[in-house]
Amino acid sequence: MAEPATTEPELMTLAEARARSTDLSGGALSTLLGWVESYLMSTHADLGRTGAVCPFTRQAAKLDTARLAISQAGPEDEDAAFALIRRSFAELDAIPAKATMQHFRTVIVGFPACASPAGVAMLQRVQNRHKFYSLRRNRMIGLMHLDSEAPGLWNPEFRPLRAPLPVLAIRHMVEHDAPFAARHPLLLLPYLARFPLAGTRRLLSHLRAGA
Repeated sequence: MAEPATTEPELMTLAEARARSTDLSGGALSTLLGWVESYLMSTHADLGRTGAVCPFTRQAAKLDTARLAISQAGPEDEDAAFALIRRSFAELDAIPAKATMQHFRTVIVGFPACASPAGVAMLQRVQNRHKFYSLRRNRMIGLMHLDSEAPGLWNPEFRPLRAPLPVLAIRHMVEHDAPFAARHPLLLLPYLARFPLAGTRRLLSHLRAGA
């Protein structure tokens, strides 16, 4: 049986991740960084709309409010992974940012030892255990992995949440999350409470566009 993961991963800016991608953990870090920069921050022919796959991450990169980390937690380390993600909410709020740009902060954690079905299932449990915690704080938590079958919002044949290694990401809820709120009932009420007027307009616009 593997030893439990005990080393707390260090959060890095994108610049720090580029500089350190040749360290001992550089393989996984390089993979995570490459996915963030060449996929999340880029356009995709199958996305179904213009712009980056994740415009939020692209803006966070411009503002230097994106943080990456690599965790060595494996399928048997659920408690350690849970504690790491719980801490990441506080670390998200500690990322320096101008008051008007704080909502662009994000923490993206790669879990290279969780590529197996058991590892992904463990991360799904960690995500589920944080759903209400995150929504109460107007935060979003997402799981990405190689075999994700979650359909795209604008092209249901596209699989936008596929990643070369399992990833848990935390970010602020933003006004542009109306399409997610329309799809996920748990998110709808917190979204409208956070953005009562603008959010309602965006939801109606999104629903009309899909009619």
